[in-house]
This record gives sequence, structure tokens and C-alpha cells, in this order.
Amino acid sequence: MRYLPLTDADRAEMLSVIGARSIDDLFVDVPAAARLSGPIAGLPLHASELSVERQLRGLASRNLSAGDAPFFLGCGAYRHHVPASVDHLIQRGEFLTAYTPYQPEIAQGTLQALFEFQTQVARLFGCDVANASMYDGSTACWEAIVMSRRITRRAKALLSAGLHPHYVSVCETMARFTGDTLVTATPDLAEGAPGDDLATLIAAIDGETNCVVVQNPNILGHVADLSELAARCHEKGALLIAVVTEPVSLGAIRSPGEMGADIVVGEGQALGVGLQFGGPYVGLFATRDKYVRQMPGRLCGETVDAAGQRGFVLTLSTREQHIRREKATSNICTNSGLCALAFTIHMSLLGERGLRDLAALNHAMAVRAAERLAGVPGVTLVNGAFFNEFTLRLPKEARPVVRAMAERGVLGGVSLGRLYPGAADLANGLVVAVTETVADEDVEALAAALTEALA
Repeated sequence: MRYLPLTDADRAEMLSVIGARSIDDLFVDVPAAARLSGPIAGLPLHASELSVERQLRGLASRNLSAGDAPFFLGCGAYRHHVPASVDHLIQRGEFLTAYTPYQPEIAQGTLQALFEFQTQVARLFGCDVANASMYDGSTACWEAIVMSRRITRRAKALLSAGLHPHYVSVCETMARFTGDTLVTATPDLAEGAPGDDLATLIAAIDGETNCVVVQNPNILGHVADLSELAARCHEKGALLIAVVTEPVSLGAIRSPGEMGADIVVGEGQALGVGLQFGGPYVGLFATRDKYVRQMPGRLCGETVDAAGQRGFVLTLSTREQHIRREKATSNICTNSGLCALAFTIHMSLLGERGLRDLAALNHAMAVRAAERLAGVPGVTLVNGAFFNEFTLRLPKEARPVVRAMAERGVLGGVSLGRLYPGAADLANGLVVAVTETVADEDVEALAAALTEALA
């Protein structure tokens, strides 16, 4: 993106319009101790465009991109092959906007795409209805907790130890301002079912619980049957919220809705969006039809016009803050339109059979990799059941091992010490993700790098 500076006259005009005397007036709410005075150390006061480009290009070249090395990072963000046609189609002029269409009467194509997105998400999650997307998976998770509180009029949520710690962190941040009570836990590396605390959650459900939040597959890759947990939640008048960070998994395992989940949320990045240095991503949100009026975000509906022709409209959006702020169910008043479109196009290209084939390919490749890595001296495969992500227990702390493998040109996984810096019991855990982008020679490179790093 080019940097196009403003003139002093431009700045003066804008300041006069808003009644500010200077740029500093815009930062009066920032404590003086937190403001930077003077130039930033190491950066020149000015430089030519050519010089800036050269410097930034040099900095960028220090990165090791996902496509330039054997890549096994996951934990909520996955590298899948995105067909070139996805990027081509989303860049068509009628689609190239990340914002919600505020003039739906002239945006029928976008509305139809969102309608199809909702249909795909609802079918994928096994739910009756889905909205037109959220910011990302973590904010969708928090919105589901708030929705459960509105439905049950209770303020305590049980969060599974297998829920992504970054999702937990987002929820804890938001709960500080709402008064919700969140009960959290740290996972363990139990053989066969790491991070599985379904029995503990069932025992903890009481009359004050509004929901139980569980991720499947969980942060350590374990796949669980949520049916019993759903039944126990409903017996106590609580809702079950299921979180899916890897939607490709639903091409191989039963959907959370089929297992009894009341609200299913997730991250759609894996399909169509790509890694993109961490965003923007696309949050998925679906629920049962009886809860639709408590669902945050917007819905696109299908209708007919006065002439009887098929058309699409934004529906149930009047609860949003731009119209009835005091009645809003959510602070999120827009959606991730362009990312949702990329998701929809990728899903359409795959089709149901293609998604199942992709899931089978991921699982088969992950099984081969797990068997190979479990043969590295000192390494133990913790999972008994997994989709395309599993956890290894190493004979030493995983963080320096990951760094050592990166120095050998292999991005070998996510260390649990990075995700849970205060949990010494997890320090030796390494989460490895394997997708269709991994080849047999990549697995061999990982096994060799891991062997060397542990020697």
C-alpha cells in the first residue's frame, strides 16, 4: 500500500472541522508517560520512497513463509491449499468490499453470496440457522456465551480445558466488563485423550450454569463425542456451545449440532482465507431455530419482490447498534464479508464430496506423520483419536526444540509452553498439524530435524 501524505493545509482543515487545535489534542486521553516524545530509536526522521521500500523488503526477507519450508503449525490457524480461482473471484469489482452492504437493494449478488454462506455454515455445523459471519472464532465464542446468558438468565459459563487459550483470553477480557463468571482450567497430557475434561464438566454443571463451552477437536487435537455432555447440559437447563477451529474436520466427523450442541461457533480461516499473518479471518456462528432472535450479527434472507421474482434481503438486523442501540444483542455490527465470500467460493468448489475427500486426505496424512514421529527416540504420541492435529510428548522442553527445528528450515509445530507459559506440566508438549499441503518428504524432514534437535 502506498503512503500518500496530507498537506499542512489538509490537516488544519480537518482539525478545524472537529474543533481541535492540534494533533496532540487527539491524544489527551493517553497518559503523558505513555506517549512517545521525539524520534523512534533506529528510524530516520525521513527517507525516500525507494529507500523505505528497500529497507522494508530487507526486513520482509528475514521471514520464513509457510510455503518455503515444511510446515506443521496449527492450533487454530491452518495452512490449506486455496485454489487460485478463489482469489480471482473475490477480486471482482462487485465483491471487493469487506463491509456489510448497507444498500441491499443494489447488492443482490453480495446478499446471495452471504445467504449461501449461511446455508453452508448451517449444514456444516448441523444447525438450523447461521448468521452472515463474525469477526473471527474467538469473538464468536464470546458472543455465544453472552447469547447463552440472555437465553438462560444465568451468568456462569464453564469453559473446557481443551478450549484454545487465546479464545479463553478473549472471553476473560470481555467478561471483566460484563460481570459474567467464567470457570476455566488448564489441559493435561493424559494418554489417549489429552485435554479431554468432559466428565469434569458434567460434574460441575449446576443450576447457575448458563453454558458449557467445549472445543472439538480440542487444542491438543483430541476428538470427542459430545452427545453425553449435551444431554447433561440440557438436564440442568444449560446450553452446550461447541467451538470448531478446523472446519475441514467436519468432512470426517459428526457435526456438533448432530451431537446436541445448541450453539456452534468457529473459525472459517481454513477454507478460502489462508494464514495471512494472522488475519483478517472469519467467525462462524450457528444455532437452533428457536434461538435465532437471540443470535448476534446479521442474517440474509430469501424473499420475492412485488413481481414475484426471487430476491435477498438483510433480515433481523434491526437489533444492531446502528438502528436500536439500546436493544442491540451484540457490539459487532458488521461481518467479515470478503472472507466469508472466499469461504463460500472454496466450499462451493469443493462440494460435499470434495470436502469429505479433503478431510480424508488430511487425516490419512496426519496418521502417517504421527506414526513416523512416534518412532523418533524419546518421543511419545499422546493422542488416541485425532483428525489432522496431534500432540507429542518430548523428552525435553518443546520451545527450544521448535526454535532448533526452525533454524534447520522446518516449522515443526506449536509448543505448549508458548500457549501455556505458566504450566510446567505442559512444557514438553508439541502440537503438530498436518494438512494436504504436507508431502511425505516434509514428514521425513520433520522427523530428521526433531531427531537432531533432541540429540
